[in-house]
Amino acid sequence: MGLRFAVVPADVEEWSDSSADPEALVLHNSRLKAEYVATEHSHTGPILAADTTVAIDGEVLNKPRDLIEARGMLRKLSGRTHTVFTGLCLLFADRSIDEALCVSSEVTFKALDEEQISHYLSIVNTLDKAGAYGIQEGREIILARLNGSLSNVMGLPVEATAGLLQKHGIFEALKLA
Repeated sequence: MGLRFAVVPADVEEWSDSSADPEALVLHNSRLKAEYVATEHSHTGPILAADTTVAIDGEVLNKPRDLIEARGMLRKLSGRTHTVFTGLCLLFADRSIDEALCVSSEVTFKALDEEQISHYLSIVNTLDKAGAYGIQEGREIILARLNGSLSNVMGLPVEATAGLLQKHGIFEALKLA
């Protein structure tokens, strides 16, 4: 988007209940991250935080604990459609801005056999990714169809982010010179 910003990791304990409503979960976690930055860093400029998860069959698939769990998640997603949810939270105390929204995209995986899953696990670090996959790597192995925002599936829905920043008159102020 050509914006100037700093990345500040939020040292928070994310809500990760696999039976939670995925939209509520990502909205809660994105707000938690934004409030952490605002409080811990005494930041008064605009703060944008995001959180992403995957849901299928009423179950939230967060980051897997290990490769065994990652393999199980990929098996569950194989040949099926799931939803990727990203919560965005924009805080800007100087302008009394406090807004959150959720973006969702539908992703359909190819049917994967054990050999394809093993190959995917060998080329992608799945342990730091909700649902045990990253669409930006090895996409040709797993992706059958995408309905929605590719950038949302990557973890930051660029279109929605730009719209949120433009709505509040922040986009132009953050553009690179």
